[in-house]
Amino acid sequence: MITDKLKIEIQTAVKTALFEDVGSGDATTLGCIPTDLQCTANFLAKQDCTVAGLTVAETVLKELDPKSTFEILIGDGSPCKKGDVMAIAKGNARAIITGERVALNFLQHLCAIATTTSTFVKETEGTKAEVLDTRKTTPGLRALEKYAVLCGGGTNHRFGLYDRIMIKDNHRELAAAEGSGGILRSVRSCRMAFPQIEIEVEADTLEEVQEALDAEADYILLDNMSNDEMSQAVSMTGSKCLLEASGGITIDRVAEIAKTGVDYISVGALTHSAGSIDISLEIKPGV
Repeated sequence: MITDKLKIEIQTAVKTALFEDVGSGDATTLGCIPTDLQCTANFLAKQDCTVAGLTVAETVLKELDPKSTFEILIGDGSPCKKGDVMAIAKGNARAIITGERVALNFLQHLCAIATTTSTFVKETEGTKAEVLDTRKTTPGLRALEKYAVLCGGGTNHRFGLYDRIMIKDNHRELAAAEGSGGILRSVRSCRMAFPQIEIEVEADTLEEVQEALDAEADYILLDNMSNDEMSQAVSMTGSKCLLEASGGITIDRVAEIAKTGVDYISVGALTHSAGSIDISLEIKPGV
């Protein structure tokens, strides 16, 4: 699951985080920890979770001590119980203590995203609906956060403004300024400009769903619709295009939304409100 592109994203994020935290040097560690002291560090889960981000934590420690070892005991995408040791790192004590907070920051955040995602995915079991992430991500960490969504069993939506056309209400309003038919005009114009890119249209009403169908959009986003409206949209659409439910999706609603027959359910909360999983690093001298 770790692609070459993702490896580059991880390395970039790690270097940025270490520069921010370490700066000119970890004064406390440099002042009181012997230069050659070796240690063993256990990444301990203090609550149940779905694992994501161990490769990132490993990258942090190896950036500081290339000779360190990192043994993963519970891999990304796997369930982890309170009290489980996810991974064991061994190496230079100065390096491990210096990288502790950065490694944990990444790991706690990404595990939280994977755990939140897995909770939503479980609610959709027995339906065809896939749980999608959004672009509501932490600046600079999108690739890592979307990887965590995959670890939780979710599906990635577009990565940016370049890999899918999404015609939203503001686009329609501005396109309509040139004449009537904002949806049709927008779809046709985008199709001509970028024939290789799939097009999704945001629809607030069933009338707009029909307009998007007439315009032959590839996807229709059902924005803040009721369950009844989504069911009607599914009936209207058939196999003409794929439907995505979005807007105000909570864990309490997601199961019923999935039962309407939509193809996708996008949840901004997977990344923007996941919180943090409680994980500690238990360090002992010696390897």
